[in-house]
Amino acid sequence: MEAKAYARFQRVSTRKTRPVADLIRGKKVEEALAILKFTPNKGAEILYKTIKSAASNAEENHGHTDASRMVVKEVRVDSGPAMKRFTPRAYGRASLIRKPTSHITVVLSD
Repeated sequence: MEAKAYARFQRVSTRKTRPVADLIRGKKVEEALAILKFTPNKGAEILYKTIKSAASNAEENHGHTDASRMVVKEVRVDSGPAMKRFTPRAYGRASLIRKPTSHITVVLSD
């Protein structure tokens, strides 16, 4: 039995979130949540909420009484669209600032 959760258009870079996702891949849900709780990274907070959502989906939709015994089967961090902003530079020029977004997918399994 699998349970999924998605966090789309999150304002965090994929480059900064993927190393955090590698920490929890293959771990039990309780252990993964404990790791993420003490990881000082913006991506860790978003992953924490997404795993909690997937565990709630497992309990609500699939009838699991204890989703904490499930395992993080898959964590995928894909890049979303980048917001483009401009900042003024010398001689009347403008410089582009890219603000990246991420799509995060979490799959829990028995």
